[in-house]
Amino acid sequence: MNNHKKIIVFSGKQFAGKDTVAKILLNEFKTFKRIGIADAIKMEYSKKTGLSLDEIEKNKSTYRQDLIDLGNLGRSINPDYWLNSIIEYKGNTIVTDIRVKHEYDLFKNHGAFSIRVEASPEIRSKRGTLSSSDDSTETELDNINDWDYVLYNEGSYEELIKNVSKLIELLKNKFNKDI
Repeated sequence: MNNHKKIIVFSGKQFAGKDTVAKILLNEFKTFKRIGIADAIKMEYSKKTGLSLDEIEKNKSTYRQDLIDLGNLGRSINPDYWLNSIIEYKGNTIVTDIRVKHEYDLFKNHGAFSIRVEASPEIRSKRGTLSSSDDSTETELDNINDWDYVLYNEGSYEELIKNVSKLIELLKNKFNKDI
């Protein structure tokens, strides 16, 4: 990973706690920004229209078709268009929604630190309604064995914070406290 930009990517099944872990990290590492794939599309739409990201988010249903069209346009230019826009973002980045092997490989090839958040189906179903559990976006990364870090999120929020504190120390050491 180069000294100028750090990328952390998350994978995990629905309701495993990826965004919760990312929020804890973002609170600790102020130089990082969370950018999901959908966020990259919204950022581009904001540039094109002059609308603020808050305006787009608040009125997403108004702009939904434009966002879909822009997303499709980017992918028609290059299937990796939106992934590359995240990689090219100037600052340190956390991506909470990698779901398929191609995304994993692309980010890893750009030096990303990869985190898998695990939680049992029983625990996840207590956090929300599980759907499409057999979809490839839920299962394709299940057999990856070279995550940089695997975090188990089976307990309370307080337990999660304790587990994330170990990850924070690891990241501080990995990035030479330069985050």
